Amino acid sequence: MAAEGITGPGDGLPDDEAARLYLSVVTEGGRLPLAHLDQADRPAMDRLEAIGLVVVNRIDGAYLAVSPRAVGDRLGSEMRRRATRLLRDAERLPDALATLTRAYEALPREQLDAHRAVYVDGRDRIRHRIAELVSEATDELLTAQPGPRLPETMELARRQDLGLLDRGGHLRILYQPVVLTQPAVLTYAGELTEHGADLRVLDEPFQRMIIVDRKVAIIPAADDHSRAAFLSDPAAVAFLAGMFERDWARSEAVQWREVDGPRIARSVADRVGRLLAAGLTQRGVASRLGLSERTVAGHISRLRDRYGAQTLFQLGWLMRGGRRE
Repeated sequence: MAAEGITGPGDGLPDDEAARLYLSVVTEGGRLPLAHLDQADRPAMDRLEAIGLVVVNRIDGAYLAVSPRAVGDRLGSEMRRRATRLLRDAERLPDALATLTRAYEALPREQLDAHRAVYVDGRDRIRHRIAELVSEATDELLTAQPGPRLPETMELARRQDLGLLDRGGHLRILYQPVVLTQPAVLTYAGELTEHGADLRVLDEPFQRMIIVDRKVAIIPAADDHSRAAFLSDPAAVAFLAGMFERDWARSEAVQWREVDGPRIARSVADRVGRLLAAGLTQRGVASRLGLSERTVAGHISRLRDRYGAQTLFQLGWLMRGGRRE
């Protein structure tokens, strides 16, 4: 006989293990001596006791089976009473919560959304929102900017960042080495360093982010940077700040006024060649160095001319072992 429809003890019904034990008690005449209970069956017997399908006769020293029909009538009655009570409570719930609901809905939306991500679309709108936040910053600005910087953005960044420094704030910026070939960045970095900012380079990939006063973090929300997420959840901001600090600890200080741009440019081209020789694709090199694929393609073209290579494979082979100037 199968125990069909049996689910588990959570709803007042025996599970399969308990049902099998009950059937074994019935097979033994509805009585099982306490001493004959296998220890492995103890949990199942406890469930049967809790449901009421067996009772302990201490005088007789045995478990006695109880009629499932009687247990079913009792449990069914209890379930119906509980269901009636739950239905009644469900009908009263909206009225019981009405005062709390009105108080919640009266809150300004900006308070409700304070810790949610806010997405801003469009480069101009993103820059405008960042400028607003930086203008209100009083303590610290952490910026991680992989890849080259657009010259047209440097003057805007200069005005914002000098304002923060003049207010006594602290500024740390993390770049990739590619910026060492950009005159606009070198001028900007040299001036800000003289005003107390700390700008470094890290020769490895890292994530783009801006963190304002450790209260708001801005990260890209689209591959082309046409959308940004502004995060104010304390846990998220702390996590991103930890990532920045980890990268900062591996970065290198730069004497920005003494950078030899042409020499660095040659160095970047050599690094492109070394990564190609190591087996990276053009896209992989671009990602590794924070360059656009077009810039990497330009370096590859010049390297092919330099080494007399007809194909990318041949260039990599020549740079690994067959170099010629």
